[in-house]
Amino acid sequence: MNSSTSISFRARFFAIAVVGVMLGLTGCAPGDPPEASQTGRSSASPSVTATPTPTPVAAYKPATSTGRAENVPVPVLPEAAKANSKEGLEAFARYWYQVLSYAYETGDLTDVQRLSGPNCGLCANQEKAIAAAWSDGKWIVGGRIETPLVEGKTEEGKSSQVTVQAIQQLIEIRSADGSLFQEPTEASNMAMLVVAAFGPNGWTLIDFGLVY
Repeated sequence: MNSSTSISFRARFFAIAVVGVMLGLTGCAPGDPPEASQTGRSSASPSVTATPTPTPVAAYKPATSTGRAENVPVPVLPEAAKANSKEGLEAFARYWYQVLSYAYETGDLTDVQRLSGPNCGLCANQEKAIAAAWSDGKWIVGGRIETPLVEGKTEEGKSSQVTVQAIQQLIEIRSADGSLFQEPTEASNMAMLVVAAFGPNGWTLIDFGLVY
């Protein structure tokens, strides 16, 4: 394999129904049938409430050397990330890394591209690397990203920035036959600086890179 095919990954998320029925007949004269009761009460058949059957959820299976990941949960934009605030910025940054992690596991770059600005160079590099890793029947094992620490900073008239601790699992690229395509990329724990802007469609990631 020559250097042009090498891929760089520098920057790496019963109802239980109870029916109780009490039937009572009062005020009946001796010998009177229940229908002649002075109370006029009649017995009623208890109703039965059907318990809904929960919809089964397919279990998530991470990728292995024998196959791709299955049923990877799709990240959902939290309500907090829709706000133009420090909290909204932080929620958006977490969500963006979840979307990037999803792309590593599935090869689906749709949301990464939707949320990233056109001038984000490192975003473009990530997209190219992931696309190449998933081409020609290949797939990625590992690569999941977690962001335990996110700290945002917003100032009037200045770019909104977030410092993110990004922890990424070891990455293996597997060929269509399951063999290693290249040497694995080691797991990483990095401090990243994310720059974002809020517009009519919400937050957009403008750029990001390592904090040295």
